Amino acid sequence: MSQQSYNNAAVTLNAISSGAASFVSTKRFFDDVNFPKGFKRCGDFTNKEAELLEQHGHALKALMEGSQLPGTPDEDQFVKVSQGALAPSTTLELLWAKYTKLAKGKPFYAVVGTIHTHNKSASAAIETDIDFDDIDEGEDIDDNDDNAKD
Repeated sequence: MSQQSYNNAAVTLNAISSGAASFVSTKRFFDDVNFPKGFKRCGDFTNKEAELLEQHGHALKALMEGSQLPGTPDEDQFVKVSQGALAPSTTLELLWAKYTKLAKGKPFYAVVGTIHTHNKSASAAIETDIDFDDIDEGEDIDDNDDNAKD
């Protein structure tokens, strides 16, 4: 274990034992599904943001999902922000809002006039509307062609 890792672990353990720290997590947070290259290499986060996500991500996720109860006023405010009751104002709240937005994926913009469906049965259900009132029943298409040649 490196000296820096040892110091970080000691600080975390002291914070947990004193009960004064907010957003404490004992392991690093990674999202291999949405960010397979990692937060630092994906290009969406700065190095500081990536480090904060890795350090506090598990605690933030647990608070957002409700599997961990807030223990400090900062955590209580974060829960309210994640529920949409308050606007994000702190660094971690803004960072988590950015992460959740990017984790949902980037929107797909199709070319105008094309139909994109993920379900083939839905595309088969598309029907063309033809108005049969515009066609006269007595007219013969072949007769009109003969008259045009005369």
